Amino acid sequence: MSVESVFPQLEALLPHVQKPIQYVGGELNSTVKPWDECDVRWALMYPDAYEVGLPNQGVMILYEVLNEQQGVLAERTYSVWPDLEALMREHDVPQFTVDSHRPVGAFDVFGLSFSTELGYTNMLTALELGGIPLEAKDRTIDHPVVVAGGHAAFNPEPIADFIDCAVIGDGEQAVLEITKIIREWKAEGRPGGRDELLLRLAKTGGVYVPRFYDVEYLADGRIGRVVPNRSGVPWRVSKHTVMDLDEWPYPKQPLVPLAETVHERMSVEIFRGCTRGCRFCQAGMITRPVRERSITGIGEMVEKGLKATGFEEVGLLSLSSADHTEIGEVAKGLADRYEEDKIGLSLPSTRVDAFNVDLANELTRNGRRSGLTFAPEGGSERMRKVINKMVSEEDLIRTVATAYGNGWRQVKLYFMCGLPTETDEDVLQIADMAMNVIAKGREVSKSNDIRCTVSIGGFVPKPHTPFQWAPQLSAEETDARLEKLRDKIRGDKKYGRSIGFRYHDGKPGIIEGLLSRGDRRVGAVIRAVYEDGGRFDGWREHFSYDRWMKCAEATLPTMGVDVDWYTTRERTYEEVLPWDHLDSGLDKDWLWEDWQDALDETEVEDCRWTPCFDCGVCPAMQTEIQIGPTGKKLLPLSVVK
Repeated sequence: MSVESVFPQLEALLPHVQKPIQYVGGELNSTVKPWDECDVRWALMYPDAYEVGLPNQGVMILYEVLNEQQGVLAERTYSVWPDLEALMREHDVPQFTVDSHRPVGAFDVFGLSFSTELGYTNMLTALELGGIPLEAKDRTIDHPVVVAGGHAAFNPEPIADFIDCAVIGDGEQAVLEITKIIREWKAEGRPGGRDELLLRLAKTGGVYVPRFYDVEYLADGRIGRVVPNRSGVPWRVSKHTVMDLDEWPYPKQPLVPLAETVHERMSVEIFRGCTRGCRFCQAGMITRPVRERSITGIGEMVEKGLKATGFEEVGLLSLSSADHTEIGEVAKGLADRYEEDKIGLSLPSTRVDAFNVDLANELTRNGRRSGLTFAPEGGSERMRKVINKMVSEEDLIRTVATAYGNGWRQVKLYFMCGLPTETDEDVLQIADMAMNVIAKGREVSKSNDIRCTVSIGGFVPKPHTPFQWAPQLSAEETDARLEKLRDKIRGDKKYGRSIGFRYHDGKPGIIEGLLSRGDRRVGAVIRAVYEDGGRFDGWREHFSYDRWMKCAEATLPTMGVDVDWYTTRERTYEEVLPWDHLDSGLDKDWLWEDWQDALDETEVEDCRWTPCFDCGVCPAMQTEIQIGPTGKKLLPLSVVK
């Protein structure tokens, strides 16, 4: 039976909201398939505004992978701003997809990709607007299966009450497996109802269904154990890992937004995973092993993507793009190929020890020469040993000297505050480093017209990292430490005016910490915040620390815990962590040993270039590191006349 578009009702509301263009759909390369010709239907959501959600590679890839399948359709939905939310509630317009404006509640699957935990209240908004009961236990056979994915899904316990299941790891193969199971269940007449479908998904070992696990607590508030409550449900759920990225060249037809978005470029993921071993970095830990896309595979994706989109910039994406074994050849080959078209190339922030001026010149040859971004992360040599960021201040000064000496005038340095064992002195050394950078820049450029921007974020311990046991610095201590740093920079008459200083206060980090290492009891806080009006918590102008703390203080003490218990408390080796039954492949003993190495200020090499350090991923996931060099060249395209 066809499902009608809600656009006629929605259209009447659009003149009364800001940026109505974000809700109309019809982007270049978007897909609308006939509803009646498909038997499995996905609504995919990035739970943030259109301008943030549309460029998201994860959603874009799954959208295309699913729509390539016969009899399967996938459409996209994004968070609506409060002005439209109010009108939708008033006029009874449900959460809709932007592709065909069908109600999200009519789909078989509602899949959400969480790159940050601060999107949880936006999920609840979409569920309620979509007519889907907030709690999974209240849903019937006719409601969509609510699936969480993305990096935050590696600890889905805080949202366990609201989701039906979670998928950890790469999604390409996982969504096809889920689709197959749903198709077979529907073809059989939906036997056993919703419960049977979820049981079939759980039995695969790669889909986590919270309702099939009971959590037992100790008297002191810690978790005693997490146990399956159904036969056939695995004790641990494994992550998905896609091998040979050349076999998955997505997106082939990248979406081109109608409204302005945070990234106006065509992006290609040049490799997945990272083994640098930065101890704070969840993304690097959970995406192991490293899998490089070949130089020819990258070239083909860029060629097809530019033809399909008309973008004038290509982003070469990964966690550490300059570490690709053939990044120099990739950059030169693409710069040669698109020299006449003036296609610019960009990398995310560059590692200090991976930067060289030849690479930088290739990246800027066809585009504008903007600032360079480096991420030392720790202000002192000691802190960089603690976090395993093996970059010395000499390395940094040498690198920025090269940059300033070759015409760059702007360098941005990214640091974190609140790292384990950090002192005021460690943070104040950030000012010394910035001043040394300016001094060297003036020396080599023979000019005072140079800038260095210091950007600082608060450290939040994340699951599946060596720092998952670490105490978090309180918001008050974070703010006090950053205030001392600001005063030191501003008080320097010689260099202070050349140093920009940007920082986030400590309050959002505490809430992110509560959500990142929380267990099922935190779900009550999320719901209370949502019901109190919490929306778009990742946006500074919408985030309310007071609201979160008020709701936490009203709910958590009845369960014998509080915000500090989840954030500033250090964990012990023996403690059962809320995510221990979700297998990222990393051996818990190895993570603990690396945590002890951090406390001892011991560095560990990158296993790409050294013998294996037994983190456990490759044998546990039956995977392997896949890197070049291939020795192939990216030849310029021949001109067709």
